[in-house]
Amino acid sequence: MTKKNQRHLSPGFVLTNTAKFSVLNFLADGAPEAPSQEAVTRIKPSVCKDSSKVPSEKKPFAQTAAKMVVSKEETESSILSYFSSSEDAKIDDTFYWSKDMKLDHIAVVGAVKSLSADGYVIESNISVSFNVSTKEGNNILSTGSPEVAVHAHLKSVGPKTKDELDAALGKDIVKIGMGNCMKNKWIKKDGKLLVTAVDDVEDSVLSLLKKVVEGINVDSKELAILKRRKLISSVTRKSFSVMRGPNYAPTRVKKAADLTKEMLDSGAWKTTSFKPYNFLTLGEKVSGGYLHPLLKVRSEFRKILMQMGFMEMPTNKWVESSFWNFDSLFQPQSHPARDAHDTFFIKDPMFTKSVPEDYYERVKTMHEKGGSGSIGYRYNFKKEDAYKNLLRTHTTAVSSQMLYKLANQEGGFKPQRYFSIDRVFRNETMDATHLCEFHQVEGLVADYNLSLGDLIGTIETFFNKIGITQLRFKPAFNPYTEPSMEIFGYHPDLKTWTEIGNSGMFRPEMLRPMGLPENVRVIAWGLSLERPTMIKYRIKNIRDLFGHKVEMGRTRTAPVCRFDHSE
Repeated sequence: MTKKNQRHLSPGFVLTNTAKFSVLNFLADGAPEAPSQEAVTRIKPSVCKDSSKVPSEKKPFAQTAAKMVVSKEETESSILSYFSSSEDAKIDDTFYWSKDMKLDHIAVVGAVKSLSADGYVIESNISVSFNVSTKEGNNILSTGSPEVAVHAHLKSVGPKTKDELDAALGKDIVKIGMGNCMKNKWIKKDGKLLVTAVDDVEDSVLSLLKKVVEGINVDSKELAILKRRKLISSVTRKSFSVMRGPNYAPTRVKKAADLTKEMLDSGAWKTTSFKPYNFLTLGEKVSGGYLHPLLKVRSEFRKILMQMGFMEMPTNKWVESSFWNFDSLFQPQSHPARDAHDTFFIKDPMFTKSVPEDYYERVKTMHEKGGSGSIGYRYNFKKEDAYKNLLRTHTTAVSSQMLYKLANQEGGFKPQRYFSIDRVFRNETMDATHLCEFHQVEGLVADYNLSLGDLIGTIETFFNKIGITQLRFKPAFNPYTEPSMEIFGYHPDLKTWTEIGNSGMFRPEMLRPMGLPENVRVIAWGLSLERPTMIKYRIKNIRDLFGHKVEMGRTRTAPVCRFDHSE
């Protein structure tokens, strides 16, 4: 090869041992380099007729020739100095120009774009697409195709089994070569043995691959065969042609973006060039915060419950003691819900400081011995278990405290309706309808001689007001309510009945230690805030509503939540 041809070789490539022209292959690291200008001219008609269909390169072309490490300002200066030689000076292709100038092409492109923004130069896009052989293609160029290797081995040593071929040639070569040999009818099976069916074969894949790397026209169907076998890949090199711009000057003068106090003091503003200002443009519209769909539904629930005569309970404490969360509700200390697999216990501080002593003793007695017609749970009630701190598993922990205060207030018991909407925590497996933290809506009515009919009627009134009219009630068990019912609502998108709440009448074992009169009954229900919100906003997966995977755009575009508050 002549020195003239060698001058155009890109140092990031190596010639195959069969190549006669300066068309180059991948390096071991897979970074493609472009062929010479002459070779590209030969390649383009045969391997890439439509450059728009070739994907852009995923990393810049390697340039491993000796280059000067220069700053951005020095690169800009080199470009401007090049144009100072003549008004007609032009950079035909920044890729080759940067190599001749021993500059990094990426740095040159950045400098050209920066200069173009200020009108120093005018740029035009250049896109050159071509095919290069892959690592597998290079192996074939060096040793031949796998199918020829399989046939040659069988011809030289005689019939062999597949396992013997694997051991002799390697599983990778046999896997590809054996299939192609059978397809081409070069070999055949004789029992478990593989034997040759023809004496001489032609390595058409190797010949075709040589044509591609040598820039010889190749039929599109043949080209597709090489691409399908991943022996070649298409790459696109992007560069620019550059000429003088309307504001060209041999030296770039940076325009000031701001008028400073120092400029005014020194008078430098009179001779300083400023970037143009657009005094008519408007800044980005400043918007306020956006309410999350849960907050919108929460606000509506509060209005509805207050219209129904309910008073909101204080629920600002997320950490509660096991006494208020479990024991005061007549939930035994051996209940599975109190296991670490279902509840988040606090390590520090591990225990609460105090609970009402007289009430604690009455609760302890109810658990150990019973009362009000109950025999209790008949176990040793442990103070250390009752004093353990935890992230509350339900807002009923607050309800029990409010009922205790209601029973012991000055003037004695008075009927009351309470509600709360706040966050609770449970150690659950997350899925489309469950999270380990969620918001609970809870309501309770404490009054004389209430019945299950009052509970069902109150629940139906509330849910009808929020637009969920298809309800079902299913008998259930709760340690602190009897009777108990699960509440199911129909989800129109999931087309299934989804559990949306739980309800029941508080047991006497819970109410009597508080000091409430014998004929006082308490009906209560609880539901998650998330599931009615999912039904309202047609959300199928709870993780799209609440949690770290929520799209902020959904919060901004969520419509206002409105319910028909009429009966």
